Order: sequence, then C-alpha cells, then structure tokens
Amino acid sequence: MSGRMAIGVGCRRGASTEAIIRLIDQARAGLAPAIGLFTTEDKRGEAGLSEAAERLVVPLVFLSRDALSAMADRIVTPSPAALARFGVPSVAEAAALAAFAGQARLVVPRRAEDGVTVAVAEEIQE
Repeated sequence: MSGRMAIGVGCRRGASTEAIIRLIDQARAGLAPAIGLFTTEDKRGEAGLSEAAERLVVPLVFLSRDALSAMADRIVTPSPAALARFGVPSVAEAAALAAFAGQARLVVPRRAEDGVTVAVAEEIQE
C-alpha cells in the first residue's frame, strides 16, 4: 500500500467551515496526510468546503455523479439522503474511493455530524 489518503466529504448546503474541519480532523487522526478533499460536482460553490480545503492546504476536487456511482458496490454505509438528492449511494465514501479510481480501501467509513459527512480511503497499489 502506498499510504496515500483521500478524504471524501459531503455536507448540507451552508455547512460551516469549522464543522467540516472538525470532522475531517477526527476522521484522519493518526493517519498519513491526505492528498485532497473529494466531493460531488454538485458542491461547487459551497463556501465551507472551499474554505476548509484552503485552511487544510489541500486541493478540493469535484467528481462527477458517474464517478461516485461507479463505487456503489464498495460503499459500506449507504446514505439515503445522497441517493434521494444526487442519485448516488454515498458522497463521502464514494468520493474517497473514487479519488483513486477505485484502487483504494476505506480506512474510515462515513462519519456524520453537524450536517457534514466524511470518509477516508487509502490507495492500494497492486
């Protein structure tokens, strides 16, 4: 394994930067630094996400719904809200896995708090 980590993030509209960073920090405690924050393209313009990425000094990467849907069989904690809103079974877990085109494993399944969801995936190199 490479040890490269990706953080998948979902949030309600208007979620605070502080809530996003707090949950990210809890999820990645003791893990290698992340290569970035990954989320659905539907979250473009979400100020809390942009500011969180800026403060954490990592890129914020937007993924298509198709990329998230392609991870459906790998989701550990499906989200009825993500399915209803975006037609994908997960935002946080799927985005973390999709960061490495599926060549990853979840090391932190979806955590949710204060309108924010976070999951962490580690790249697998075969």
